[in-house]
Amino acid sequence: MKYITSVNGQTYEIEINQNGRLTVDGVERLVDFQALQSSLYSLILDHTSVEALVEERDGLLHVQLLGDLYEVSVTDERERRLNAASSGFSVDQGEITIKSPMPGMIVSISVVAGQVVQVGEALIVLESMKMENQLKAPRNGTIGHLHVVAGERVEQNKPLLTLI
Repeated sequence: MKYITSVNGQTYEIEINQNGRLTVDGVERLVDFQALQSSLYSLILDHTSVEALVEERDGLLHVQLLGDLYEVSVTDERERRLNAASSGFSVDQGEITIKSPMPGMIVSISVVAGQVVQVGEALIVLESMKMENQLKAPRNGTIGHLHVVAGERVEQNKPLLTLI
């Protein structure tokens, strides 16, 4: 699986392979990563052992490693696809149909027709490949019509709801 990771503003592409190997920007590394306690980890990177303290705050990971503090964000391939599918809406008014970015099952719907929503507000949870993906409002608006119900299986590009 590939991840885009930002560390203190610098971006890296990380791919996790089998047998404890990973690739960082095309360079293969041998890694062993074990949890010691709830936020304390042991990391062996290229035969060098270090401990890392990892805490999540404000949607970011704060990693203390060898006396330095790093602010880290991680986005996986699935999350990037979802963001790409839900971004790019330039319509500030009028009707928008939110479509399924991938095949899956509707786990829950947190809005009803006529409800006013704000940009970024959770609308629908879609399960795909055993992962739950939260679809959010691309702009402020009102829910016009729901095209699906919880428990329904959907194909990619199936209309889920209309935002007016």
